[in-house]
Parts: sequence; C-alpha cells; structure tokens
Amino acid sequence: MRFRIVEGAENMNTADIVRLLRNTYWAANRPDETIEKSLRHSSCFGVWAEDAQRLVGFARVISDYATTFYLCDVVIDPEYRRQGLGTALLSHIHALPEFSSLRGLLLTRDAHGLYEKFGYQTVRDRAMLKAL
Repeated sequence: MRFRIVEGAENMNTADIVRLLRNTYWAANRPDETIEKSLRHSSCFGVWAEDAQRLVGFARVISDYATTFYLCDVVIDPEYRRQGLGTALLSHIHALPEFSSLRGLLLTRDAHGLYEKFGYQTVRDRAMLKAL
C-alpha cells in the first residue's frame, strides 16, 4: 500500500480528521466545533492512503516558531497501525525547518517508545520534552 504525507488542514477533509480523533482517549468527546477551531490555529499534517483513498493518520503542531512547538493529536487509524506510519509522520514534521531546531513538547499516556525515537524524554510519566 502507498502512503503520502499531506500538509495543511485545507488539504484534508475535516470529517476524516474528526473520525480519526474519535478513536482516541483524549479527543473522543471533543466537540466538532472545537476540532475545527483547533485546525484553523495549528499546522496540520496527515497520512493519506493512496489505495484506500482516505486519511489514515493525523497530527497537529502549535508553535511560536522561535523556541517551542507542542505536538498534539497524533493518531493513526487502528487498521493501519504497526506499519511505520506514525514514525513516518513524525519524521516528516521533525525534518521541517520551522520545527527542526525548536524544543518540542507533548503529552502521551502510552506511546513513549515512538516519541523517544525523536529525542523526547519522559517527565513525570506522561509529559515528554524534546530539549534543544
């Protein structure tokens, strides 16, 4: 199966993003209006499955573009997990010049191993920090 990274919420279907976030423990009950507002005020990235013709991964980044970025809403469709798509999505984001030299922050309950690949270290069980 072929996949590609999509940049910009305007290049993704909001309904697809909502569908993905409904499968998470942190955004399952987030109102659609809140999701839509968050998309307008974030840098958004998706994983598009060419064969299935649908969005199967998503992530948002909030940043001041000078010192820090906050990585959030990282999700891969359950049917497409364990194929390296989360790693590919994060690799793409971390390679972008606007984020590559910044400190990264995120919260996770269960994906520490994924984020450790990108230099994040756990702080108090859930918070993770990627130092400069």
